[in-house]
Amino acid sequence: MPLNLEGPMVCQWIGEAAALEHFASYVGATQSQQHIKPLHWYVACRLVLEGGFRPEEITPRPPFTWQRQGREDRLTFDPSVATGVESTVLGGLKTKNVDVVVTKPGLGPVMAVSVKGTIGAFRNLTNRMEEAVGDCTNLHITYPAMVCGFFSVLRANRLEEDAAEAVAPEDAPPARQLSANDIAIHKGGDPVETIIRYHTALRELSGRRGIRDDVSRYEAVSMALVESNTATPGVLLDRFPPEDSPLRLEQFFQALYLRYDERYVYAAPDLKSVTRRREWAEGSSAIADAAHAEVRSTLGYTLRVAGE
Repeated sequence: MPLNLEGPMVCQWIGEAAALEHFASYVGATQSQQHIKPLHWYVACRLVLEGGFRPEEITPRPPFTWQRQGREDRLTFDPSVATGVESTVLGGLKTKNVDVVVTKPGLGPVMAVSVKGTIGAFRNLTNRMEEAVGDCTNLHITYPAMVCGFFSVLRANRLEEDAAEAVAPEDAPPARQLSANDIAIHKGGDPVETIIRYHTALRELSGRRGIRDDVSRYEAVSMALVESNTATPGVLLDRFPPEDSPLRLEQFFQALYLRYDERYVYAAPDLKSVTRRREWAEGSSAIADAAHAEVRSTLGYTLRVAGE
């Protein structure tokens, strides 16, 4: 289904490919957050469809409802229930608006995902690191069991003859004017040193396993570079992060689910009726109806379907 940014900014059902393409090609002002909001929606929808969390537990609320019918959990696409607000979480140092939050009744926030997009000025990535450490520490002080994820998306701006050296046309949108500091990928295809250092630093922030571990580390961190000034904007750069890196996107959500299950499901069996992640019935309209086939084909992940 087409992405609509003309009306109210509420969560829409969007897959990985469409969200990344929008981020990579958006040319408007970043202050409006229109470049990054679809990635928030992608994460929120993925936590329902793949993660098995109830849509009403997620902020911003994804455009889904669910109903228990017999032994089945049936999921329905319903854009009328979607919201666009962020959740305000009580931190140990200050309250914090978090991009995507899962809240369980009686338990409070159990998962928080921060989505950060960088379109250029990569020398400022040091500041982003400081923000990430502070946000994670702030949330873990109050909620040490909370599963925190940091999803960093960067435009893989390439060095081209007319990209870094030539003067952009006077009428070109500001976001399209690249300076040397906006270049992420060398002519040979390797990332610039700033990006490599950022990757190294992010690795040190990832991998928090237990609630007594360092509160300044995230349970999962992902770093994704997407093609921007090429013929295929939004395509993930496959060669970086390296294949053995824990920061690759395909590992991010699985790490979040694993840490969540360890803390809130396996360690607390008496709360399983509240905390267990749902498996959606194969015949659910959101999963089976032909009307939704196009968006399902571009999700970039596998639906959590009962019996599979």
